Amino acid sequence: MATIALDIGGTKIASAIFFPDGKMLFYRRRLLKERSGNDAGNLATEILGKLLALAGKKCIPIDSIGVCVPGLYNSQTGRVWAPNIPRWNNYPLREVLRRVAPPEIEIHIDSDRICYIYGEMWQGAAKDCHSVIFIAVGTGIGAGIIIDGHVLHGASDIIGATGWMALQPPYNKEYDSCGCFEYYASGNGISARVRDAVHTDKTYKGKLRQKPISRISAYDVFSAYNEKDPIAVAVLNKAIEMWGMGSANLVSLLNPQKIIWGGGVFGPACIFIEDIYKEACKWAQPLSIKQVEFIPSQLSGNSGLVGAAFLAIKNQLP
Repeated sequence: MATIALDIGGTKIASAIFFPDGKMLFYRRRLLKERSGNDAGNLATEILGKLLALAGKKCIPIDSIGVCVPGLYNSQTGRVWAPNIPRWNNYPLREVLRRVAPPEIEIHIDSDRICYIYGEMWQGAAKDCHSVIFIAVGTGIGAGIIIDGHVLHGASDIIGATGWMALQPPYNKEYDSCGCFEYYASGNGISARVRDAVHTDKTYKGKLRQKPISRISAYDVFSAYNEKDPIAVAVLNKAIEMWGMGSANLVSLLNPQKIIWGGGVFGPACIFIEDIYKEACKWAQPLSIKQVEFIPSQLSGNSGLVGAAFLAIKNQLP
């Protein structure tokens, strides 16, 4: 038997067929191209339908479907809150996918942060671990948490919203929309803080002044950092401090074996992992921080897809 996995992100949908031994076939990647609401849902059903048809043609029996979503999944209602996909604030994804999935094939859906940590434990950096945290830093910041072999969901599947960690007083109204941690250390936060600095410093003549301020991206910030641009250095040093403080809090609270850093920002920010650990050592419980390992994801951006497959496969095990 085999599983179909979908990794629905804010900009793309990755898909593949997986076998229980981890073998992957028919990997595909489609861009959302600014689709929203039912248009994004219809693309997901189209991709799923094509994989089901392909599996039938190749005589591959499918017994389950695993789906990773870029936000929160309510397991009671089957609905998704995904802020990076417009009009997915209460989207009935399970119902939509059921239109093309036969009733005998089970559909399993979970948040991207949960799927990331499942992927790493199955095929990545967390093999043979029982207590691991995956910190996903992309547009926002979230954490997938498995402690003592149990994945944590919380009272209403909202666990791991680490972007809202309170790391710097006093409270700033700018935190209302994203949280303190994300404000400084997410991909969106990094680019926004650089744009603020470039706009404010009229004497600045560096690399980041060479394009319209509104178009400065996190990618531009890392590129400028490599050239020792002072604004990029200052903003990323602040992000390193925040990543260190945030991860220190998680280590002190949960005593994991590993902190795995992933998402689009890690990526280029992997060069900072040693510095982040040094910062965390200042703040964390002194025994637990000496026992934890800070490492990058080993799945080259496919943690969500691999984790979606494992989500389905583990639910089919006796």
